[in-house]
Amino acid sequence: MDSGHILITKSSGEKVVFSLDKIKASLRRTGADEPLIQKILDTLAEEVYEGITTREVYNRAYAMLHQSGAAYASRYKLKKAIYELGPTGFPFERFVAAVLEYSGFSTQTGVMISGKCVHHEVDVEAKKNGEVILVECKFHGQQGIKCNVKIPLYIWSRYRDIAENWQRDEVLKPVWVATNTRFTLDARKYGNCMGMYLLSWDHPEGDSLKERIDRLALYPITVSALLTAREKNFLLDKGVVLCRTLLKETFFLDHAGVSEKRQIRIVEEMKNLCRC
Repeated sequence: MDSGHILITKSSGEKVVFSLDKIKASLRRTGADEPLIQKILDTLAEEVYEGITTREVYNRAYAMLHQSGAAYASRYKLKKAIYELGPTGFPFERFVAAVLEYSGFSTQTGVMISGKCVHHEVDVEAKKNGEVILVECKFHGQQGIKCNVKIPLYIWSRYRDIAENWQRDEVLKPVWVATNTRFTLDARKYGNCMGMYLLSWDHPEGDSLKERIDRLALYPITVSALLTAREKNFLLDKGVVLCRTLLKETFFLDHAGVSEKRQIRIVEEMKNLCRC
């Protein structure tokens, strides 16, 4: 069957044309070599069928990558790993803060700020060069859910209340909205119209969340193909969100009960992911 005309099912239920080019681009971001990428593409082209889900396609590609190297598989599962930062959303806030820190900001999470009318708890406050950015994080633990226009509408009203009572010497910059999913077209239109900065999995083009993560090698620990779900949850509870952090504080693996033999493999995986 010609794989170029097969419809596959996304997590939202939407039907889209199966694209080997999109899969190739995702595979290349993992650092896998061209022969391995071509082998995976050839296998998928043979196995894909009408109505197959994107999850099934992903799982097949992931399994083949994992056989060839943990770091390849880990980079490939980045999108899924971001969803695994839930369910409370707080680890996602810390993750966004960490991404900003590696861009030169000093950050705090869960900051209370007085507005003109009421007090507001802001997810992330980021400072650099005498300027302050307030970031609201919208985490979704289920794929296929988008941030609609109500989100930037609500956040803009909170931001305006804070801005009207801003008394610090630091300059308050336009508010950010960060999400692990995508924004609807109306949400993006409204955000852009109001001068908000919208950061999502695929927006803005060239500086989206996934592109920032790949560029800075700031992978969350949930990408690991070697850590168990229990170990990941333990590390997240201890505030260890980034693979880079775990490399600096490997003693947390002892606290999590990871054997010395597995620690060696996990640390090597982290080094490959972070290009250390």
